[in-house]
Amino acid sequence: MDGRRIPVGLLTALAVQAIGGLIWAGGAAARIATLEERVAEHQQVAERLARLETQSESTRAAVERIERRLEEF
Repeated sequence: MDGRRIPVGLLTALAVQAIGGLIWAGGAAARIATLEERVAEHQQVAERLARLETQSESTRAAVERIERRLEEF
């Protein structure tokens, strides 16, 4: 050994920062997982809305056909 020593305070500070970083990363991962779940829910809602719009257009077309037939009488 060449006589250099790492101060205990520096090692402690590095350890505390490393632990803090791990805790922060765990919290960030949890927030990301929550956001991913919300995005998946929104995708399902968007798909349902698209189906409802298609059904609405079909219903409107059917009503228009019925109205035209009634007008022919």
